[in-house]
Amino acid sequence: MTAIDSRTLPIGAAFDRMPFTRRHALIGLALFIAFVIESWEQLALVYVSGDLGAKLGIDEAGIGIVLSAVAFGMIPGVLVWGPVADRLGRRPTAFWSLLAYGIIALASAFAPNAAVLVALRVASGLALAGVYTITFPFFLELLPTRQRGRAAVYLSIGWPIGMLAAIGASVGLGGLGWHVVVIASAAAGLWAFAIRAWVPESPYWLAARGRQEEARAVLRALGSPDADATFTVASRRAGRPLDLFRGGLARITVVMLALNFVFNWGYWGLQTWLPTLLQDRGLTLSASLGFAALSALLMIPGYVSASLLTGRFGRKRVFLVYVVAAVLGGLWFATASSMTGLYLGNFVLSFFSMGAWGVWNTWNGEFYPTALRGTGYSWATAAQLVATTVAPSAVGALLANATGFTATMLIINAFMVATALLAVPLPETEGRELE
Repeated sequence: MTAIDSRTLPIGAAFDRMPFTRRHALIGLALFIAFVIESWEQLALVYVSGDLGAKLGIDEAGIGIVLSAVAFGMIPGVLVWGPVADRLGRRPTAFWSLLAYGIIALASAFAPNAAVLVALRVASGLALAGVYTITFPFFLELLPTRQRGRAAVYLSIGWPIGMLAAIGASVGLGGLGWHVVVIASAAAGLWAFAIRAWVPESPYWLAARGRQEEARAVLRALGSPDADATFTVASRRAGRPLDLFRGGLARITVVMLALNFVFNWGYWGLQTWLPTLLQDRGLTLSASLGFAALSALLMIPGYVSASLLTGRFGRKRVFLVYVVAAVLGGLWFATASSMTGLYLGNFVLSFFSMGAWGVWNTWNGEFYPTALRGTGYSWATAAQLVATTVAPSAVGALLANATGFTATMLIINAFMVATALLAVPLPETEGRELE
């Protein structure tokens, strides 16, 4: 055994000198497509909701229940899958979750009535919650320290790509009925086999379970020059939710949960009702879909710019600047007196809010040690999903009570202001090794 072989290092140190390789790019592609699928699933039926309501004989309230069903199922799902990922591994969680989702989604395409469809969509949400929860923590645990922030923000671009895919499906397949859109969603579950083929288990998780040789093998494949050391991991019990609220983690957890809720409330409150809000301002349905597609395109440079900046200025600074800029864009959008102002305000909102989301998806996964990373991220995701479930109904109630476009948008924007305030006490994680 050489001197290098006999070294003992924290597992995070094995990523400090690691180069970014083609293997990382392939891993990124596999998990990127998984994130596209997650976005697609939550948005696809939004754009064919008219056909859904007509075929099943349900009104707007019933459509809202169908659209919220996946998120409703994901709330308990993420709280189960997070500890499972910490105890049984990131890779099997991603694989079995996505595969089970595909099977259940296929069954939902043949639902005979709204009640059965809601039940199956809740079940598909329970299944999808696993890959939804673990995608970002899994990717973070495979990346070199220096590239972790930038690469993980790029992964977030999967969200607007999924939006564009959902809009494209509504245009290209919507004429064939909502069933066809759901079948296309189910077929995406086959991507689970690509994840199993291309994405190795996390070396952090392997080392934490005492599987040193397997951790070294993965690190060698990833190009780490320190792959032959013996690795130590922060000593904690795996997958224990109560540990999130003990010691120094408690304050982080409480702030993190509140931030996830208000940030996602602001986003989903707008996105779910954007076509309706735009039609209230005089746009046709097809023009509203085009508006949403352009907004999604503007999200991509928002992510890219945030990715380039986070490595230089840190997670917190970039996040705060982008959220404040998104608030200003929201004010512009809410008070626009012309169609040009409406477009420009929403594009500023889309650019900066999605750049902020890209940073947050990364930052949010770096607060906890390996034994609690999946669990912590699952609680964060649950807080987001509660907002995803509540916000559409709340905004719908505002619109039903004739609150009006501007007042509704200002209420949504207030949640973005709260997001910036909550981010201030959170710790910076740029350049730090994961525990």
